[in-house]
Amino acid sequence: MAYTQLAHWYKDVEDTGFKAFNTIANTITLNYRSILNYFINRSTNASAESFNAKIKAFRAQFREVKNVEFFLYRLTTILGLIPNNVN
Repeated sequence: MAYTQLAHWYKDVEDTGFKAFNTIANTITLNYRSILNYFINRSTNASAESFNAKIKAFRAQFREVKNVEFFLYRLTTILGLIPNNVN
């Protein structure tokens, strides 16, 4: 159903002849699977984006790290990937 509705919208956009919509229509064409996944399953990649943002913020705080092993350890403990009390 969602696929059909998206196809109808795309056809309507083409029929209007407004060139301003071409960029949007092309973007939707390239990403239609992800877009439909949201409407079908109500799932997004928000958690992955949030995780990535946390890593970027952490990296920004620790520029020019000399000990990469310790940096990765701190990253995993701060982000909760491993418990703090592991021996």
